[in-house]
Amino acid sequence: MKSRFSPSLWTAFIVVSVALLVTASWSIIKVISPAPPRALAMSTGAVDGAYHQFGLKYQALLKANGIALELKPSTGSIENLARLNTGDVSVGFVQGGLGSILLDPEDEAGNTPLRSLGTIGFEPVWIFSNRIDLSGGLQPLLGKKIAVGVAGSGNHKVAMELLGAYGLVDAQGQPRAGTELVFEGGTGAAARLQNHAIDAMLIVAGPQAGSVKQLLADPAMKLASLSQAEGLARRFPYFQTVSLKRGSVDPARDLPATDITLLSTTASLVIHEDLHPALAYLLLEAARQTHAPATLLSRPGTFPKPEGVEFALSAEASQYYKNGRPFLQTYLPFWMANFVQRLGLMAVPLIALLLPFFRVVLPAISWWQKSRINRRYGELKFLEAEIAKGQLTPEEIARAHQQLDHIEHEVTSSKFPLDFTDRIYTLRQHVGFVRDSLARQKAP
Repeated sequence: MKSRFSPSLWTAFIVVSVALLVTASWSIIKVISPAPPRALAMSTGAVDGAYHQFGLKYQALLKANGIALELKPSTGSIENLARLNTGDVSVGFVQGGLGSILLDPEDEAGNTPLRSLGTIGFEPVWIFSNRIDLSGGLQPLLGKKIAVGVAGSGNHKVAMELLGAYGLVDAQGQPRAGTELVFEGGTGAAARLQNHAIDAMLIVAGPQAGSVKQLLADPAMKLASLSQAEGLARRFPYFQTVSLKRGSVDPARDLPATDITLLSTTASLVIHEDLHPALAYLLLEAARQTHAPATLLSRPGTFPKPEGVEFALSAEASQYYKNGRPFLQTYLPFWMANFVQRLGLMAVPLIALLLPFFRVVLPAISWWQKSRINRRYGELKFLEAEIAKGQLTPEEIARAHQQLDHIEHEVTSSKFPLDFTDRIYTLRQHVGFVRDSLARQKAP
């Protein structure tokens, strides 16, 4: 099918359209929908802790989708929060009950750059001791050596609050009655407990943590089941109670020998608000694959979940928990899905730009073509009027012939749309009619 416009007009139209396309595409790619980065950083925890082990699984899952995840070990949730808040990392694991550390108490709106992708598992307070009966409370630990975690860590914060509730430390955190606090955690502190270098250890971690598994497997260790657990959960709102069922650790050895009631927080996956939405969905899918399997404390599919978060859920998380993975990511590889999605985002504004352009420019071109023919008709009408006035001089006849030749040349040399063909032929016929009239003026 032939073009409706002359090559020059069509070229100009294409140039303008391409310019609009490039400008709009650049705006969308750079501003509205930039491509996700190919690398991001995650703050985890101690190298031998559950957070870092989770991070290794995330790292492998993101690598399969072309994303390099850098794992940054830390002293725990408090350092993770600090890194997230300053933007040093894009994602990190955060222990429940610590979100208030970053929130300004005078800021009623709770403004923070952090968003939650949901809770990913229970993090109980495991209280292990060398055969000390703590079912009635922690008072028997008065005067003992207790490992409370690394100073400044989330583990340390929770341990100090519990010891304070039972009167083992004062309001300033100073131990009472000869109680000695050991600021150590992880498998190193667990080994010291097993070697009787300390009397008890408070661990805030998931059941996957190396130190927890190490002590649960040791029948010489006694795990406290606090009778005041429900009351403590009301005193400290970030706590809830969970039950470690009899025989769940090792049925053959009947470990534990009874159901154990534990105080528990929940761990959350927290991101900085600047994280690219596509990466948020990818992290959510990694969280599902990592945390959905059953644990000693939860059934399959319990986590991740949107309940129990301390920071507002991100928009991507809200959408994910309602509808699952984005449609394109369900059926296409990550980068292909992202590319197709961005193309779709580009199409909408481009159509919005080009539709008015077509509606204005195309009629304007058609009007301009008509006006060119109409101007020639105007010249013919003027010549016809001059001829009708009477006998022309030889000079006037010569000028009239020149003008007719010019009109005919303009018509024959210019390119017009096919639907203008009838007008062109009619104009040329009229040129011939005026030329005949002029010839009769020359006849004797």
